[in-house]
Amino acid sequence: MTQQHWTTDQIPDQTDRVFVVTGANSGLGLATTRALARRGGLVILAVRDEEKGRRAVAGITAEQPDARLEVRRIDLADLASVRAFADGVCADHARLDVLINNAGVMAPPRSLSAQGHELQFAANHLGHFALTGLLLDLLSAGLDSRVVTVSSVNHRQGRLFFDDLDGERGYKAMTFYNQSKLANAVFGHELHRRLTEAGSGVRSVLAHPGYTATNLQLNGPIGLWRVVFGRIGNPLFAQSADAGAQSQLYAATDPGVRGGEFIGPDGMAELRGGPKRVELSPAAADEETGRRLWEVSEERTDVRFVFRAPV
Repeated sequence: MTQQHWTTDQIPDQTDRVFVVTGANSGLGLATTRALARRGGLVILAVRDEEKGRRAVAGITAEQPDARLEVRRIDLADLASVRAFADGVCADHARLDVLINNAGVMAPPRSLSAQGHELQFAANHLGHFALTGLLLDLLSAGLDSRVVTVSSVNHRQGRLFFDDLDGERGYKAMTFYNQSKLANAVFGHELHRRLTEAGSGVRSVLAHPGYTATNLQLNGPIGLWRVVFGRIGNPLFAQSADAGAQSQLYAATDPGVRGGEFIGPDGMAELRGGPKRVELSPAAADEETGRRLWEVSEERTDVRFVFRAPV
């Protein structure tokens, strides 16, 4: 496979496959949803703002009248909302083939989630951890099932502050963004280890979009970071959302992708380009870190994963 030439035109037929994409109303999530719908997939748009979700659907169906799309509300920073979303999907669908943990917030002023957790750790990691666990039975019933968790090149700069995960002793917006992206990477890798150990047919795959121009940089960061990333960096250096979404689309659909792999852009410093297999940081692949984060995440979400081997 010449990965640098892979495009969304190479996505196999996804007819009869069911996807959940978090943050699907804009940016990478919208680009991902559009591409999957184009190939026949039924995509559940998991969005915080249902009106924005409906507008996204209208935009897609204007180009693809036969697109199969559902809009469902989820606030990943509120575990009650995550449970309500999962309950609704489980009630209405017999299986789920792919969960794409895409949504995120970036470098806001310090604030806490509904359950009292630092917002970025809550929305970027804990919400996706809980959602994956609550949908795991549906994924186990799926075909070629995958969980794709979207991390970032920033995971390599991250550190997990187990003694201060919520930034009570000191909060720096980008430092805690990097923590959340490392948590995504650790989670995806540890999930792969546990799925493999259980003999599950579900695959956990990680992806990152490189430097991609989305509302994440324009609306999230505070102060100088918004200028650096959004106003200056996006126009000069970032690739489009359609290009950035290729890594997660490849991870979600390519037949050759294996569990535990990390997919990112093939360009310089992995900032842009076509999808290829890239390396996790040593911290993300550390088993003890994975176990510790898993235990903390179970405690904070009250979600316990039940791993089922194929029947």
